[in-house]
Amino acid sequence: MDSFVVSALKYRPTSFEEVVGQEGITQTLENSIKTNQLAQALLFCGPRGVGKTTCARILAKKINSSEVHNSEDFSFNVFELDAASNNSVEDIRKINEQVRIPPQVGTHKIYIIDEAHMLSNSAFNAFLKTLEEPPKHVIFILATTEKNKIIPTVISRCQVYDFKRISVIKIQEFLSKIAKERMLEFEENALYLIAQKAEGALRDALSIFDRMVSFTKGNLSESLVAENLSLLDHQTYIELSKILIKNNIPKILIAYDDLIKRGIDNVQFIKGLGDHFRNLVLAKDQKTAALIEVGESIKNSYVEETQTLSTEYLMDSIKLINSSEMNFKGVKNKRVHTEFMLMQLASLHFNGEKKKGT
Repeated sequence: MDSFVVSALKYRPTSFEEVVGQEGITQTLENSIKTNQLAQALLFCGPRGVGKTTCARILAKKINSSEVHNSEDFSFNVFELDAASNNSVEDIRKINEQVRIPPQVGTHKIYIIDEAHMLSNSAFNAFLKTLEEPPKHVIFILATTEKNKIIPTVISRCQVYDFKRISVIKIQEFLSKIAKERMLEFEENALYLIAQKAEGALRDALSIFDRMVSFTKGNLSESLVAENLSLLDHQTYIELSKILIKNNIPKILIAYDDLIKRGIDNVQFIKGLGDHFRNLVLAKDQKTAALIEVGESIKNSYVEETQTLSTEYLMDSIKLINSSEMNFKGVKNKRVHTEFMLMQLASLHFNGEKKKGT
């Protein structure tokens, strides 16, 4: 049996063109190499799984290869250090000694220090002089998820690049490309749920994607993905909002009970409900409808549903849901708190009159 390669490794970018969602940074790095204006100390900051280490490796590979026009391998000029396990003064002193020796082939030696925030203060201090005045043949690339833990004197010596979370749509498009390449059956909204669950981290999205492919046996449907991830699909929120709009309190409580039995998290449920009513507001105008990050079929459902609803009703609903979400942590009986919110939502503008206290 052939060994399985996880998607996060299989589809790891090997060039700046393949990096997803960081176009501003990759273009700047490309231009810096072309114009020979690349700083000798760079700091890549941002959330996990958004491409910091990947961009560092691509940059390291391009720095030497751009100087010559042949296929020579300069990988031996790249040194990677995991600061999580090599964070002592002695480890930094070894680097300080190594950087004095120029590369035998190529123009630069590149040191990639991952999880740089894990270096101790004494290690940072031992690194300062080298970082401030590095030899001409050395480039340092520091990567960190916690910029606030890097001492200011180090940050001031580096050219800082802030990586951002990748948008749900860009992750969804990338997953769609992979699914088509692997000839999988899938629904766009199923990929949207995976992208949403990843919270801006493409690496996490690819990990969830692999899991869902195994769970669904290569047929990624929205309902199966939502069930496995303990999320609610868009169709479920649409059905719930129809119950609320009809002011049917008993039915919405029964529907909520079914969700609890499925293991749905209350916080995620309230957040998802808020997102749903926001989408209904956006769907009222063709210009703002473009901001709804869902497939066309679901978007059309929002447009159809919102036609009979007033903007005032939708704004009152969002205000009520936001208030419930803010107060959620402070209550002991989470279920009663959520049920009370649903009963209030089902009572909004009943018979055309706004209820007191809502």
